[in-house]
Amino acid sequence: MADLDNKDQAEMDPADMEDVEEVEEEETGEDNSKARQLTMQMMQNPQILAALQERLDGLVGSPSGYMESLPKVVKRRVNALKNLQVKCAHIEAKFYEEVHELERKYAALYQPLFDKRSEIVRAAYEPTDEECEWKQDEEEELTVSKQEEMKEKAKVEEEKKDEEKEDPKGIPEFWLTVFKNVDLLSEMLQEHDEPILKHLQDIKVKFSDAGQPMSFTLEFHFEPNDFFTNTVLTKTYKMRSEPDESDPFSFDGPEIMGCTGCAIDWVKGKNVTLKTIKKKQKHKGRGTVRTVTKTVPNDSFFNFFSPPDVPEGGEMDEDSEAVLAADFEIGHFIRERIVPRAVLYFTGEAIEDDDDDYDEEGEEADDEEGEEEADEENDPDYEPKV
Repeated sequence: MADLDNKDQAEMDPADMEDVEEVEEEETGEDNSKARQLTMQMMQNPQILAALQERLDGLVGSPSGYMESLPKVVKRRVNALKNLQVKCAHIEAKFYEEVHELERKYAALYQPLFDKRSEIVRAAYEPTDEECEWKQDEEEELTVSKQEEMKEKAKVEEEKKDEEKEDPKGIPEFWLTVFKNVDLLSEMLQEHDEPILKHLQDIKVKFSDAGQPMSFTLEFHFEPNDFFTNTVLTKTYKMRSEPDESDPFSFDGPEIMGCTGCAIDWVKGKNVTLKTIKKKQKHKGRGTVRTVTKTVPNDSFFNFFSPPDVPEGGEMDEDSEAVLAADFEIGHFIRERIVPRAVLYFTGEAIEDDDDDYDEEGEEADDEEGEEEADEENDPDYEPKV
């Protein structure tokens, strides 16, 4: 048969050979398209993706075989380098302990400024005209006469507003506005939380004392309200700055080991972390129906003060781990960003700065989306959505 095939090919007209080549190319292109579609379908299958991820996770950290190929005398020296690396990790841990001490020192210097901020927000102190003077960039480009004209106009408008409504005290809803402006925090807020957070007057960060285990506490100060009798709600985060003996190379600075909240003394009927639902139950024998009232957990920002417990063994289910991971991120963000720069989150300026960090990544995502759309349009089986 092979000889006959060769003979037939030899007797074929060159033009016919071109036709055969074109058909083969078309068939190959069709095969590639089908393969691409099959691959896309496979990658959309969660079970296949999970299996691939498990396989990839197994490869992470697996030896490449290079170390095994080294002479024994070289392996011996590499072990000496690893011992030096462990010592570096312990020195790095001490470095972060001293950083924590510096944070404690400078927290004391910041606090008088934060206290004055709190006094202005809650109307305990009225800033002077000099303290309120703020020169914006746009004003620098204006002439002196134009500036005076604008100031006079603004003054007249303010006087009109003062006549129309009574003068508000301090900066109303300061912290609630901060929370609503920050995605990480606004996602936790429910509508029933907002009337309570209108009474939030200040958030403070307190660091552990010298010589004590590393930790920090967030203090939420509230004015008297109709929801709970606490004046301060607290959340304490315990940290550790030392390499794990079983895996010293994983050390990458202080890590949060656990957190504790506080009990909220709710006024009767005002606990927004619980809700009452009514369920109908039918009697199996008699067929009668009764209504049962049941209290169940409710979504609320104030669940933040009741984090899941971390067991001594450190083993938790996936849901608890996810809750704690999100909790640690929020606590760290409040400490590092919200408290020091609260006014900029109130005005939205800090949010713009945060968004700038994601511009480049966003552009890349747009490009990828555009490439996906282009691939779909080039797909012969692609049907555009109506």
